[in-house]
Amino acid sequence: MWMDKQRGIRVSQEELLCKNACGYYGNPAWQGLCSKCWRERARAAGTPREEIRPRCDGTLPTFSKFEEKKNIEKGRRINTVRRLFWGSPSPPKPQESSESRANVLKAYENLEPGDFTGFLKILRSPPSQRLQSRCTAFLNTMEAYHDLPVQKQSDLVQDFYQSFAEYFSSFPEAQVTQIMEHVEKLIMTRLHKWVFCHDSCDDEQKDLALQRRIRSLNWVTPQMLGVPFPDEKVSVTGDPFLPAITAIIEMDAKRAPQDKLACVSKCSQHVFEALSRSNSEPANADDFLSSLVYVVLKANPPRLHSNMQYVIRFGLPHSLMAGESGYYFTNLSCAVAFIEKLDGPALSLSPEEFEGYMLGQRTPCALNRRQQVISDTQNLLEDLKGRQEKLDQGMDALNAQLQKWVQEVHSQLDETRSQFVLAQKEITAQKEVLLSTQDNKEESVLVLEDQDGGLRETGC
Repeated sequence: MWMDKQRGIRVSQEELLCKNACGYYGNPAWQGLCSKCWRERARAAGTPREEIRPRCDGTLPTFSKFEEKKNIEKGRRINTVRRLFWGSPSPPKPQESSESRANVLKAYENLEPGDFTGFLKILRSPPSQRLQSRCTAFLNTMEAYHDLPVQKQSDLVQDFYQSFAEYFSSFPEAQVTQIMEHVEKLIMTRLHKWVFCHDSCDDEQKDLALQRRIRSLNWVTPQMLGVPFPDEKVSVTGDPFLPAITAIIEMDAKRAPQDKLACVSKCSQHVFEALSRSNSEPANADDFLSSLVYVVLKANPPRLHSNMQYVIRFGLPHSLMAGESGYYFTNLSCAVAFIEKLDGPALSLSPEEFEGYMLGQRTPCALNRRQQVISDTQNLLEDLKGRQEKLDQGMDALNAQLQKWVQEVHSQLDETRSQFVLAQKEITAQKEVLLSTQDNKEESVLVLEDQDGGLRETGC
C-alpha cells in the first residue's frame, strides 16, 4: 500500500472505503471500517453474555460469581445514567401537542444554514422549551458523570444525536444535517473540557509519541515523499504549503468537532491550491496524500492524535462517513498512519540510509542546499543590519547638524532684528531733527517777513 519507487505514498480509492463495502469512508482508527460499522461491531462484541446455569450433571458455569456481580453492577450504572438522561419511564410525561410541535418545526424550517446564533434564539424560545430542557439535562448529567470511560461517553453522545435527530424526522436530510451540526456545536463546546484527552484513555501518551516521531523525521524532504514541486523553485520564505500548515495547526484551538473538521478541510484545500500552482498537471490522490504527509511533518500539529480521536468519538457520523470532510479526514488518518510506519523503502531509501538519517549521521542534499540558502540569507540580514546601523548613525549626525544650523540661524535673526531696531531708532531721531530744523527755518522766514512789512509801513 505504502511502497512505490517513484512515489513514496500510494493509496487507491478502494482502500479509503469501508471494508464492509457499505459505500462510506473507512478509517485506520476503526480498522478500516466506517464509524457506523465500527460501532455496530463494538456493540456486538460488548453485549453481556447470558448466564449459564449449573447443569444437572454438576458442571460449573462458564464465568465466576465475581464476573456476574461486575456485569450486574455495570448494567445498573448504565440504567441509572439512562434514567438521568431520558427520565424515568413512570409516571409518563405529558405528550407534546401537535400544534406546539408544528410551531417548533416551522421555526426550524426558516433557519438559515450556518446561523448558529439564530439556532440558539429558536432553542431558547418558549415553543422549544422541551428541546432546550432536554439539552440542558443531558449536559448537566454528562458533566456530573464526566469520570465515565470515554468510550461510554462517546456512545451516550452518539445516542443523544440520534434521538435528537428523530424529532426532525419529517425534515429533508440536508436540513436535519444542518440542525444537528448546530446541536453538535452546542453540546461539544460545553463538554470539550470534560471529554477531550480523557483520563480513561492513553491519548496524551500517544500525542507525545507522535510528536517525537514527527520531530525525528524533520529531515524528510519533499522529493523523498514525491511532492510534485522542485526544491529550486521554492524560496526559504515562499513555501506554497505554508497556508495548509497554518490551517492544520489551528485545529487544536477549536472546540466543536465540526470546527476541527473545517480546519482539516481548509488545510486540504490549501494543499490542492499549492499543487495547482506547482504542477501544470491536475493533482491526483497520490499527490494530495504525499503533500498532506509533508504538511503534517512540517507542522507537527499539537495534540494531533487527541484531536483526531475527539472528532471520531464525538463528531456527527455523516461528517466522517461521506462528503468532502469525510474524504479529507480519511486522508489525514492515512497520512498519520503512514508517518507512524514510515521506513526506508517508503522513501526509496535503503535501510542503512534511513537509519543514518534517523541518527543524524546523514543529511539530504536538498536540505544542505536549503541550509546554505538560510545561511546566506542570515549573512545578508547581518549585512543589512550593519548598514542600517550606519544609516541610523548618519541620520543622528545629520539631525545634530541640522539642529545646530537652526540655532545659528535663530541667533543671526535675533542679532539682525536688534540691529534693525537700533537703525530704526536712529532714522526716527534723524527724522525728528530734520523736522525741527525745518520748523525753525519757517519761523525765521516769517519773522523776517514781518520785520520787512513793518519797515515798509514806517517809510510811508
